[in-house]
Order: sequence, then structure tokens, then C-alpha cells
Amino acid sequence: MRPPLRRSRTDLLLGGVCSGLARHTGIDALLWRVGFAALVLAGGSGVALYLVLWLLMPAAPAGPADRTNVLDEWVERLRARFTRSNADITR
Repeated sequence: MRPPLRRSRTDLLLGGVCSGLARHTGIDALLWRVGFAALVLAGGSGVALYLVLWLLMPAAPAGPADRTNVLDEWVERLRARFTRSNADITR
């Protein structure tokens, strides 16, 4: 059984997307990072894909030793606003 798809708060370089994907799929986070870097070099789609995943993937629950930063808090607020507006539309 796979763990839920969530951004990591413990093993992150930028937003925890690659670590979350690694935990969910069982593929090493370094390979996900290399894949995104290859997409960036092959035309730039890696940046857009990473940002979309950063916005759509919920963050893992925070523990006492987990790192947070201002940008991650901003992304969480934006994600909450986006999901709230989508919930209003479906009503």
C-alpha cells in the first residue's frame, strides 16, 4: 500500500515535491530531481510542472522538527484559497 501523495516537510530542497513523489512511488528523490532538471533543460516544462505540483500537492502534516519557510506558507494559503473557490463552484 502506497503512502498518500503529499509534499515532504523533512526532506526538501525547494518545496518537498520530489521527496513526496519519491515516498509515494518508491523511486529515489534524486531521480525525480534529475527528471525535473532534464525537463527544464529540454524546454522549460519542468519549472511549470514543479510549480503546479507544488500548488496541488498538500503538505504532509507538520511535526515538531519539520522546516517551514515563508514561501511554503504562501503556497499553502494560495492552495487553500484555490480549493475553497473550487468548492464554492461545485455547490
